[in-house]
Amino acid sequence: MDGSENLPVWDLNSVFPDFGSEKYLAAKSRAAGLSAEALEFYRTSQNPFSGEDVAVWLKKALALNDELGSLMETLSAYTYARFSTATRDPGAMAELNAVEALMLPAKRVDVLYKNALAARRNAIEELIAADTFFEPYAFLLKEELFFQSRQMSPEMEDLAEDLGRSGADAWSRLQEAISSNASTVWDEARGQRKTLIELRNLAFDPDRRVREKAYNLELSIWKASEIPLAAALNGVKGTTQSLNVRRGWKDALEKSTAQARISAATLEALVSAMESSLPFWRKYLKIKAKTLGQKALAFFDLFAPVGKKDFSLSSFSWDEARSFIVGKFSSFDPDMGAFADKAFASRWIDAKPREGKVGGAYCTDFPLSKEARVLCNYDGSFSSVSTIAHELGHAWHHECIKDKPYGLRHYPMTLAETASIFAETIVAEAALAEAEPAARLSLVEMHLQDGCQVIVDILSRFYFEKEVFSRREESELSPEHYCAAMLDAQDKTYGEGLDPEKRHPYMWAVKGHYYIPSLSYYNFPYAFGQLFGLGLYERYREEGPGFAKTYRTLLSETGTVSAVDLSKKAGFDIESPEFWLSSLRVFARQVETFETLADEAY
Repeated sequence: MDGSENLPVWDLNSVFPDFGSEKYLAAKSRAAGLSAEALEFYRTSQNPFSGEDVAVWLKKALALNDELGSLMETLSAYTYARFSTATRDPGAMAELNAVEALMLPAKRVDVLYKNALAARRNAIEELIAADTFFEPYAFLLKEELFFQSRQMSPEMEDLAEDLGRSGADAWSRLQEAISSNASTVWDEARGQRKTLIELRNLAFDPDRRVREKAYNLELSIWKASEIPLAAALNGVKGTTQSLNVRRGWKDALEKSTAQARISAATLEALVSAMESSLPFWRKYLKIKAKTLGQKALAFFDLFAPVGKKDFSLSSFSWDEARSFIVGKFSSFDPDMGAFADKAFASRWIDAKPREGKVGGAYCTDFPLSKEARVLCNYDGSFSSVSTIAHELGHAWHHECIKDKPYGLRHYPMTLAETASIFAETIVAEAALAEAEPAARLSLVEMHLQDGCQVIVDILSRFYFEKEVFSRREESELSPEHYCAAMLDAQDKTYGEGLDPEKRHPYMWAVKGHYYIPSLSYYNFPYAFGQLFGLGLYERYREEGPGFAKTYRTLLSETGTVSAVDLSKKAGFDIESPEFWLSSLRVFARQVETFETLADEAY
């Protein structure tokens, strides 16, 4: 896409003008003071005294937690937003570290709070049943009591957090720094270099020679950095395992399902359904290989455009992307469309790729200003348009809950991805409906392409991470071990759908999700969100415009119930494989459509 210099960078001034601003410094000072106040309050609250009014105590505790949480999350989100667009800026790194240090007392607060809560367990359970004020907090309080049973002593939790800054957190930042700053020579004659992010974006290029060259150069970069990256992953996963044992978790998977607010039965049903869908995904990959004139699909062909080029690499200018997204969101819900338009107009989106900026995309929110921001690396493709819609789906979710108390705004990854996938689907379905017949092949394939990543690739990531945790118990893993585990996972999922000689052994280095110390099995919530979102979209198709209100209500409750209970409100049983299979049948039908369109075109 030409004109990348015209792509926006985000405006963060309404959150904080800069690190030296009075507003930012005041927030840091207030956070420090409030942390000290909360620490003192909870230290003196470990043992309830005779005649204590538990209702008064709990109201004060919730108020303290809300203010402290809003402050800390805003400071953390702001410093990371600044760092993620300028990873080479020592000032951004310094402030990121400073806020992490500032957060240490806040984390101690959480440990002491949960202990104080547990000391009043019986009284609090009675309050939940008897006092309507606490009714909205019922699920949250019960969940916090559960996680309290998975805590170490306050002293040990303090030590874990302290060591984490120079341990697992530092390993995570190393992976981020390597991936965001790596580059290589692209055209020696012209002296042209390309960043790792730019190389990965070339996976969408229509020219196979370009895609293959970018793929080979990308692998060479990962190969050159494999030793520090393997050390980083060993450090993160080793720390995770040690802490899980000390906290009483059976394994990382048990913790992950609890964090996702789903049952083991839900995950089992989901994975089982994903596994049963692999044959038609492999069929799709074989059809795509045929359309590209290849006997077998290479990894670097996964994102290759197919069919008419209306929606290929340079299809959408930034203004066209804005108009398309806002228009389609508005057709579903005028309020959602107006919100998206505000996000574009207010420069809440950082779209310009550049050195020092992290790859991929994310959405973050700032509780103090009740605003969100979106980071992406826009390349003009329809896939890139879809990514913006995805992240704005997250932002709309934040908008629907922004006025709730801080503690009731937090929802698990499973439900977070539902909102983003739903937004993606709105855009994809609208594009398909408006496309000329000749362009339908391209659009159907793009939807299958995304679905394949969310089902097949994420299943491979699940297998990979399960294998890593199993082997990490015995010893550290070498880069060769990681590559072998990743290729094995890809063989189990992609199977004959991908050329075994042209897969991606370094996907373990690519995905920063593996390096997040606080989260394991980070990826399956995307599959959950994809299929749950499809189910909600089918409901919208049945009910029409009136579903927009239902949808907003559903999003507003994501912080107050489990995923199982929320799904029941939507009329779904997510502990049954049949629910997931019914959503997967949408993709199965699309594969048949893709085959028909491909036969007509080729």
